[in-house]
Amino acid sequence: MNNPRIVSLLPSATEIVCALGFADALVARSHECDFPAGVDKLPIASTSKFHPTGTSIQIHNNVTEILRNALSVYHIDEEVLRRVEPTHIITQTQCEVCAVSAKDVEDAVCRVLATRPQIVALEPNSLTDVLRDFQRVADALGTPERGRELIAQTTGRLWNIAERSKFLPRPRVATIEWIEPLMAAGNWVPTLIEMAGGINLHGKADEHSPWMKFEELVASRPEVIVVMPCGFDMQRAASELPVLTRQAGWRDLPAVREQQVYVTDGHQFFNRPGPRLAESLEILAEILHPQEFQFGHEGKGWQRL
Repeated sequence: MNNPRIVSLLPSATEIVCALGFADALVARSHECDFPAGVDKLPIASTSKFHPTGTSIQIHNNVTEILRNALSVYHIDEEVLRRVEPTHIITQTQCEVCAVSAKDVEDAVCRVLATRPQIVALEPNSLTDVLRDFQRVADALGTPERGRELIAQTTGRLWNIAERSKFLPRPRVATIEWIEPLMAAGNWVPTLIEMAGGINLHGKADEHSPWMKFEELVASRPEVIVVMPCGFDMQRAASELPVLTRQAGWRDLPAVREQQVYVTDGHQFFNRPGPRLAESLEILAEILHPQEFQFGHEGKGWQRL
């Protein structure tokens, strides 16, 4: 397409757009879009209605209260939309807490824009969906061949690891996507665990991340625990972990006894259904099979607790 003007309202979409070669076509972003370098200089078109500070339980309660009152978690800056005059707006329908909803975008467009930009609403519930979204964005921008190239490149990286891990020992892995209340990782993460050479214990592939009880974690006796809270970097995730480590039964877990508890940068990697899921798989492979895989992510994407 000639001279597209793209507004991306979620970080993973921004990464998809840039991986497809359209970084220069971005004219606005969400407040969370921070990769690749340089996108933080773009105007901000959407912000959260609350500051995600405090503990995980406080954040959970704030979001729950907003949703209980039938309100959106995000605010769209209609003046920015009017000023940048987008031809394309990319958002999502997968999660009310992850980014601006497609309905909110449609309402804002009708109020402030004389033209009608194409709204691309992504819904990545599975790893396959993520790859399909690469193609959907590429098709919307009139470059289907770029979508096919990005899918081939990403799939090649994923399957290289899956093939190498196929015959390695398979530890039992528990993933934690939120600390209080406790949530296991679902959607694409169970698939990545299996591809990295592990046995996923909680959360089902292609389904939303489930809430769980601490007793369920204890009963499953994981050999490895990977912590990847949505929106948290490693330091912040580690600061929240005493909520779990102080509970009776934590020290008896095989993963804890064998020092196989890991904190990852969920905000930059696992929680973003974009091209960097390839790096997320590399992180898991390094954690589960360090003698076989060394990609250099330790200390940057993950660390041992």
